[in-house]
Amino acid sequence: MTSPTDTPRPQAAAHDRPRRVLPSLWSAGALGIAAIVLAPILAVVWIAFGPMLLGEAQGDAVARLWASTMPRYLRTSIVLMLGVGLLTAMVGTGAAWLVARYRFPGARVIEWALLMPLAVPAYVGAYALVDLLEYAGPVQGFLRDMMGWKTARDYWFPEIRSLGSAILVLSAALYPYVYLLTRAALREQSGGGEEVAMSLGVGPFGRFRRVALPLARPAIAAGVAIVMMETVNDFGTVDYFAVQTLTTGIFTTWLEANSASGAAQIALVILALVGMLLLIEKASRRRSRFYLLSSRHRPVEKLRLTGLAGWIATALCLVPILMGFVLPAGVILGHALDNAQVWADPGLALALWHTVAVGGIAALVTVAAAVFLVYGVRLSGWSLPRRLMPVTTIGYAAPGAVLGVGILIPLARLDHWLADAVEALTPFDIGLVLTGSAFALVLAYTVRFFAIAQGAADGAFGRVSPSLPMAARSLGRSPRQVLRDVYAPLVRGSLLSALLLVFVDCVKELPATLLLRPFNYDTLATRVHEQASLEQLELASPGAVLIMGVGLVAVLLLARANR
Repeated sequence: MTSPTDTPRPQAAAHDRPRRVLPSLWSAGALGIAAIVLAPILAVVWIAFGPMLLGEAQGDAVARLWASTMPRYLRTSIVLMLGVGLLTAMVGTGAAWLVARYRFPGARVIEWALLMPLAVPAYVGAYALVDLLEYAGPVQGFLRDMMGWKTARDYWFPEIRSLGSAILVLSAALYPYVYLLTRAALREQSGGGEEVAMSLGVGPFGRFRRVALPLARPAIAAGVAIVMMETVNDFGTVDYFAVQTLTTGIFTTWLEANSASGAAQIALVILALVGMLLLIEKASRRRSRFYLLSSRHRPVEKLRLTGLAGWIATALCLVPILMGFVLPAGVILGHALDNAQVWADPGLALALWHTVAVGGIAALVTVAAAVFLVYGVRLSGWSLPRRLMPVTTIGYAAPGAVLGVGILIPLARLDHWLADAVEALTPFDIGLVLTGSAFALVLAYTVRFFAIAQGAADGAFGRVSPSLPMAARSLGRSPRQVLRDVYAPLVRGSLLSALLLVFVDCVKELPATLLLRPFNYDTLATRVHEQASLEQLELASPGAVLIMGVGLVAVLLLARANR
């Protein structure tokens, strides 16, 4: 026998169940964004192993790949990653320690000039280095004139197109990632530890090794992990230097050997390397916990370096700036000024328009999707969107060549199916709408750089006091009105910064653009790469100057944000 109070309970539960099962618009949107980001990765897995699971023949190409070329690709990639990681750790950490702990001539300018190599893509630095140091370049020409040498047999000169040169160029372009994170970590350290070490008679290098370095180690590890991920993503530099890595292997196996499955398997090896880097970086911070024991945080007082010591510090900081920015920018700008007629080339104007249009659309889509996701997770009562939000950052860890494999093949099949379906139902032939346009490029850029926009949006929304949207909701405003009237004015600056950073990364992206661009569709990056590969640096220089100009805007914005 049931009491009167028990009878309504099953009815209420049945009435409430659909509300809990059906996701809201925000939850569904978050799930959709996560699915779009994960789809290329899952597609790579299926392309690599799907034919074997279905019993289809793989051919001799894949067998030869794993028996011969794959070990060489893997070995070269690991050596390249370790070399660039070690060199950037030394340069970035050393420069950060000098500018964070000492005053020396030009320190205030050098502190921000150390970020300028971020404006120069590594492949542009490679073109400039070869042009400067090759046999017909000005350096060897000057040596032959000065020493009376006639041919290359009369003297020895290091091989320019080599693995060592690739390590040097990539390190000069990527060390600012380590420098930026390490400098921020050193700034946040309390001056108490340094003062105690000084009172015990510990010298400058001892304080760096025993105090500063252990506290900054998590930041250094994070910076080196980013550098290694960017290294394995690089195609333009290693291709120009004829260094065979996993990324160049994707292009060779897919486009020359006509083996999509082999290219997908190489892409999975790259993803495995990236995953190992992320796990190592996370493990390096697992047991590192540092806390401020005082409520009054005193920053480290910078010491003034005078005389020879000050000028040595200045010279050490100028070396990476010269290698990473001044040298490539000077060489490329010199070619651009010497060949002013190239600026009137219609192909350059068309490539500029393609770059601005595709990069601008991708940046707008990426930032809009990030805002929708971040705001939707805050509104959603479901835990699943919140758990999936970190997954959407995986695209930044996936190299552009990997995304190219995971996007182009499934999208091409969908495109052909859509064209056949429309032609069967109507008298119209719409052609290849998805792969025949810039849609695939926009999708790849959105997935690749979504983490930048999401991080900026999440940080901006987190700085808004919860009382403001709560007050608006209590006055009857809808979630859309709260987003428009409360959040939008407060987060506009951060979102504009994210928009610019995503746009700049889209402008510089090369591997995904080479794989996914429509036929006869050039961007500045692909135009510069193709012309430089043909040893026509004078034709490539205007496009390279435009790319560096866009990058400089982002660097100035970054410097302003990190004052």
